[in-house]
Amino acid sequence: MNNLRVLSVLFIVGCLIKGLNGQCRTVSAGRGQCISIYNCQELLALAKRMLPQDIDVLRRSECGRVNGVPAVCCPQQRPTPTPPPSRLPPPPPPQPQNKQCTTPDNKSGQCVNLYSCPVLVNMLKQSTSQQNIEFVQRSRCSGPDAYSVCCPSSAANTVKPKNKCEATISALPPDYSSGCCGVDSSVSNKIFGGEEATIDQYPWLVLIEYQKGGQMKTSCGGSLISGRYVLTAAHCLVGPILEKSGKPTRVRLGEYDKNHEGPDCTQVEAGGEDCTEGVVRIPIEKTIAHPEYNTRSGPRWHDIGLIRLNRLAPYTDFIRPICLPKRDITLTINADDKLTTAGWGAVSDRQASSSVKLFVDLPFVSQDICQPAYNNLKKKEPLSKNQLCAGGVKGKDSCRGDSGGPLMFELNRRHEVVGIVSFGHRECGLENIPAIYTHVYQYDSWIRSNITP
Repeated sequence: MNNLRVLSVLFIVGCLIKGLNGQCRTVSAGRGQCISIYNCQELLALAKRMLPQDIDVLRRSECGRVNGVPAVCCPQQRPTPTPPPSRLPPPPPPQPQNKQCTTPDNKSGQCVNLYSCPVLVNMLKQSTSQQNIEFVQRSRCSGPDAYSVCCPSSAANTVKPKNKCEATISALPPDYSSGCCGVDSSVSNKIFGGEEATIDQYPWLVLIEYQKGGQMKTSCGGSLISGRYVLTAAHCLVGPILEKSGKPTRVRLGEYDKNHEGPDCTQVEAGGEDCTEGVVRIPIEKTIAHPEYNTRSGPRWHDIGLIRLNRLAPYTDFIRPICLPKRDITLTINADDKLTTAGWGAVSDRQASSSVKLFVDLPFVSQDICQPAYNNLKKKEPLSKNQLCAGGVKGKDSCRGDSGGPLMFELNRRHEVVGIVSFGHRECGLENIPAIYTHVYQYDSWIRSNITP
């Protein structure tokens, strides 16, 4: 299954053992070390695989938190833990060769791989209730592999997930190596001075909807980084925007033309149309602004925040997460490399925003070149290592309405969110005055420590 279900159960059950950051006993009574689950390949593999029989092992391995990240008792030697019978009943006798079986609710079924049974997959995705977990456990059967379940015949015949990414989407950001982040499904190719994006390009872009009185409006953007979390700017979540636009209430995903309800369609080069599946709106469960962001006067440092959605976002051609950065791009970027920003912001100083999704390529600008441009403004803006500069090209820039959106770097058709649109000169697209972006790599630990299953 996916790690969302496993880690959700860990926190719901909340069975802690002693030994945080020290020696501990594993579920098989061996010696272990209490460390972040991200540093324990043995148990992280279970969390990624997320199969019913792994749930109890992970639950009983939890030993607290390290910098807000779940900690587990990691075996010093490879264990062979056996879930207790009370949690995971032994598999039933082998089924006949035709793999017919009976489900726990007495329906005719087929013994198939767990991933091939959407009924049980969705049961675990939608709820972490003990009842659902036990139903899946009781659905085990002796089938084609070690993780077979008795799936209702009507469902078993339909249905493998479209791809592994759809099956494993969770609250945790996907591993870079999984291929489940930063990849759009576009086959070809306003932001200020930008170009119109293809309809399925940058599927991690989101719009934040604010409610004030009875009115809903969009004032900021963001980037989907997992099934439950959106990365955005702190100033989109706290401070003057609450008075101006209202409370951030929902996020809008899978959008192309924000002024059109229902599926959006565009012509494709090969002829015919490519159409979205329509916008998906998901309510916001909570917002998390960086605690050191200053909502008043002063340097605009730590302009970063997270939005937790109240349910999992789908994984489709038009809704996908972007990768968090693997490295500090300021140490590796070349003069010929381009950064890209995208969204629905202003396309000119006379227009408030674009109706369709736009993008623009911008050059990276080092701080020794960027800082002087902000020393000469009426209000000096001291920059820090936690900020990036990009742009300074006449007529090309991020602009009003793009706040919170991504600054992206693409390598081998994989996109990383290296920056977050923070602020710039009041007049967009001025030559030699780059825009300022939050340097995402510098906040990797903060991001991960604030993500919960």
